[in-house]
Amino acid sequence: MITDYKKIDLFGKTFIQKVDVQSPFEFTFPVAEQACFLYMLTGEMQYQSEDILTDIPTRHSLLLNCINSGNHIHNSNADIKGEVVIVTFHPDILKKIYERELPLILQPGGKATNQLSGKINNDFLIHKYIEGLLFYFENPALVNDEILILKLKEIILLLSQTQEAETIQAILSQLFSPTSYTFKQIIEAHLFSPVSIEELAQKTNLSVSSFKREFKKLYDNSPASYLKTKRLERAAELLLISGERISNIAFECGFNDLANFTKSFHDKYNTSPTHYRSKVNKED
Repeated sequence: MITDYKKIDLFGKTFIQKVDVQSPFEFTFPVAEQACFLYMLTGEMQYQSEDILTDIPTRHSLLLNCINSGNHIHNSNADIKGEVVIVTFHPDILKKIYERELPLILQPGGKATNQLSGKINNDFLIHKYIEGLLFYFENPALVNDEILILKLKEIILLLSQTQEAETIQAILSQLFSPTSYTFKQIIEAHLFSPVSIEELAQKTNLSVSSFKREFKKLYDNSPASYLKTKRLERAAELLLISGERISNIAFECGFNDLANFTKSFHDKYNTSPTHYRSKVNKED
């Protein structure tokens, strides 16, 4: 249940909320053209959207696009207290404060993804930012629009500097250029990127198990097998038409580890990448 609730508005819309909760609790996000940044100040919670379940421990956070229904946070454990701070991003307000040009983190990054949520790990600067917001909840008379605009720009800047900046950009940019990609478009766009099955599942906005079922239905193969085959075939092509170093070719085809690439290549072509390149060149 909610034991205390405070909020601060900017231009007549909810900007910052501080929610004190005691488990068991559940909060469902209304469907709206906005994004929410949730910071778990104390306690822990779980975020759920359909069959996706994400744990958010203390000092971790979640960025969420609220365009779809079924998003909620909850904690079913008994007698656990928690504090959640929520910062809301409204596209019309962002356009207003960035009149000349939106920052890059709010612009489409060119990567095909339908990802609507992303977990952000413990970040010292974001924690200090949240601590600063608490001051304004304790001293609401000191709050004005100029300060709130600065705080909004500050969190945008801090999010753009986190390790999860690419995911954050994918989520926030959808507020301004909403695009829905097909499952196959997302797979093709990331075919040679060094992404894991878990990351691909996130980009399709599916759980790993649902992603694997959909993949099997469309490609009649497992994701791991299909991706490895396509990447090795591409590597074989590049070995013949490019003078690039083998390590560079491996990376360009989605392999982070040269030893793993060499072994996988040998398993498929019964020869090493070096011998494959020299053998074909001799035959020519």
